Formats: sequence, structure tokens, C-alpha cells
Amino acid sequence: MLADLAQADVVLFGEQHNDPLAHWLELQVAKDLQRLKGPGKLVLGMEMFERDVQPLVAQFTAGTLPDSAFERQARPWPNYGTDYRPLLQFAQAHGIPVVGTNAPRPFAQQVARGSLTALDKLPAADRALLAPLPLKVDYELPGYKNMAAMFGGGGNSPHDGGAQTIIQAQALKDATMAYFIRTSRQPGQTLLHLNGSYHSDHHDGIVAYLRQGAPTLKVRTISVATQAQLDRLDKDNINVADYVVVIPEDMNKTY
Repeated sequence: MLADLAQADVVLFGEQHNDPLAHWLELQVAKDLQRLKGPGKLVLGMEMFERDVQPLVAQFTAGTLPDSAFERQARPWPNYGTDYRPLLQFAQAHGIPVVGTNAPRPFAQQVARGSLTALDKLPAADRALLAPLPLKVDYELPGYKNMAAMFGGGGNSPHDGGAQTIIQAQALKDATMAYFIRTSRQPGQTLLHLNGSYHSDHHDGIVAYLRQGAPTLKVRTISVATQAQLDRLDKDNINVADYVVVIPEDMNKTY
């Protein structure tokens, strides 16, 4: 697996955000890719940091911003200290660039409450924090159709009013992450990206937008799944990613 990942342009590690074993594995994959690729050939991308705090992420990984100030200003997730700080410290120690890729939450909330047209009048400085607009949304992607089934208020169509804006908000995040993944690596580099598994499972979401913007990129996906039995993959987890990491259902959670 590692040899294959080291040959990829982009590796999407689809995690369960509260799974400590997944976070440990992410750190080990980063260490192994750094060893296999060599200096200057690995970039780390993270859903957990939004584009407007990227200057703080860069300062922290460069060692010019103390951890205490970073935690106050960069809006890290509540489980940052246990689950993500070790990875950032590894990047800091080895000069690995770290890229926050996610769309700022207020913009996604505007879309969820209205529609993508809420972004039409954003000033240039705000638009620079997002994927290029206007955004093309493929409502037929299986992941988005599943969202329609969950949020459609009884309807299963991704074009149902309530579901459509939620899908558009998700697409804004997926497209923005894909755009900054694509623009933050140089030829020969591998970008290891951490995201919730629902953003990349079944090669949907981020993967679809990567293919839309750069169809020749070599992308590999990892998905962390939980199962009661570990001797074989559950039906729902077959083909969910290029590599599936199965965690026991009773594994401790960080929250």
C-alpha cells in the first residue's frame, strides 16, 4: 500500500473524526511517505483548517507562531490537541508544508440557508478563499443522492428544496478542498489530505472535483470504517475506497 501511495499525486485519508486509531494511522502514513518520498516531496492538507486561517497554519508550521497563539486564533477543532497537533508538530519538525483546504464555515452556512447564489456578490478577497465560482454541482453523485435521502424531508430527489441547498453547501466544501489540494502541490510531490470519509468515499465529493479540474491526477483514497466483525469487509464497505481500514466498533472514541 505504501509504495502505491508514494506514487500518487494525491492521497485522501478519509477518517472518522473521533477515532484515535485513525489519527495515529494518519501520522504513521505521513511518516512513511516522508521517508519514501524524501525531503520536499510531501505536502499535508487538512479539512480541519479553513482557508482564512491559512496564514496562521503557515506561521505555526514554520515555527514562528507559538502553539498557544495558534490555538486561540486558528479555530482548531475541539479534538485538535489529541488528534491533530501531533501531525502538525511532525510537519513542523520536518519542514513539511501544511495547507488548510476547507471553505470558511460562514460561506457554507449562507449556501445551506439560501443557495449558491448567496455567493454571487462576495468581494474578491472572500471569493479567493473558495473554489472558483460559479460552482458546478453534479446532483447525481451517489454521495449527494444519499444526502438527499437523509435531508430531503421525505423526498429522495437531490433537487428537493431542503436537500438541494445542503448538497450545494457540501459541494462548496468538496470543491474548495479539491481546488486547494490541486493548487498546493508541485509536480513530483504527494499531497496527503485528511478529511472526513464522507468527502471521498466511493470516489465522490473531493475526488469528483479533482477529476473535474485535473483529470490526469493520480489519486488514491483510504477510508476508515467500523465493523462488529473484522474477518471480512461488510457489504457496505466493499469498494468504498482504494484501501479500507477496518476499526472495531467498540474502539474508544475521542469524543
